[in-house]
Amino acid sequence: MAESSRIAARGGVRADARRNRERVLSAARAVFAEHGIDAPMATVARRAGVGVATLYRHFPTRDALVRGAFAQQMDTFARALTEALAAPDPWRGFQQLIETVCALQREERGFSAAFVAAFPEGTSEHAGSRQRVERDFTTLVRRAQASGALRADFHPSDLAVVLLAHCALVTALPGDGAASRRLVAYLLQSFRAGTANEPLPPPSALTLRSLPIAADGSQRQRAPRA
Repeated sequence: MAESSRIAARGGVRADARRNRERVLSAARAVFAEHGIDAPMATVARRAGVGVATLYRHFPTRDALVRGAFAQQMDTFARALTEALAAPDPWRGFQQLIETVCALQREERGFSAAFVAAFPEGTSEHAGSRQRVERDFTTLVRRAQASGALRADFHPSDLAVVLLAHCALVTALPGDGAASRRLVAYLLQSFRAGTANEPLPPPSALTLRSLPIAADGSQRQRAPRA
């Protein structure tokens, strides 16, 4: 009986730990959406109704908490990119990827900053992930262009422009899904080959790791160019 009681007690502790972890993740997503991913960890703990020590026991660093909070969204993006590369129709794969990323921005307002934080410049830990995403997206762009569906002057850096423009919209109009979907549709139509009469200006120097989205979803201040 004593052994059974100890097993039941351990099971109860594990269940409590899982519940605490889920409360922390739910609170983190809400706090990050309201205050950005630089919000104090203590604010997340208070929102979750747990002690700061409990929060740090589950997530010892802010990076771990951000990644945990948006793990599902990151997995969704990774799957979308893999499926886009495997799509028989490169344009359809490209279109679905853009729509998926923008839907993630719309559904989780903290995702934009978390996505950028997942690809920090100069951080060797994530360099492989960043390079793989950039390489795979470039491959997708080249395939869609080779198929004749994507305009030839679309540049991979234009993804950063899309994310920035859409982020500004969903930050200003967080509850307006119709506006978000309409903007995405306009952008995708403009990317189709044969829809423009004039060539585009040169592409931006933006990349995923230099996207100027601050932790609160607003635009980061960029250093003036010489």
